[in-house]
Amino acid sequence: MFEHKTDPLLPRPKFLRRVAKHGLIAIMIIAFSLGIGIVGYHCLVGLGWIDSTLNASMILGGMGPVDPIPNAAGKLFASAYALFSGIIFLVAVGVLGAPLIHRFLHKFHLDK
Repeated sequence: MFEHKTDPLLPRPKFLRRVAKHGLIAIMIIAFSLGIGIVGYHCLVGLGWIDSTLNASMILGGMGPVDPIPNAAGKLFASAYALFSGIIFLVAVGVLGAPLIHRFLHKFHLDK
């Protein structure tokens, strides 16, 4: 069959730096997404900054909204933000899991 050279497994300190970098990227994605929710709830729903933060955090965390939404624009925003938050959750899990899965598959390939 085809034989090709495989690179050695990344040393543990470099791997941990890669995991930390991916963790920082995931945190930045979540913080940016939370910012979108906070501004949207504040501007479109008319909530104060603290209540907007609470609602955006609850939606992003998968728990659901806390305050009732009085207008159609706010309801449309909340609906879109909920769908967006579900996708962001999957993206963040993918970014965090990528170096771990890559290392596992690389090690599995080297053992073979």
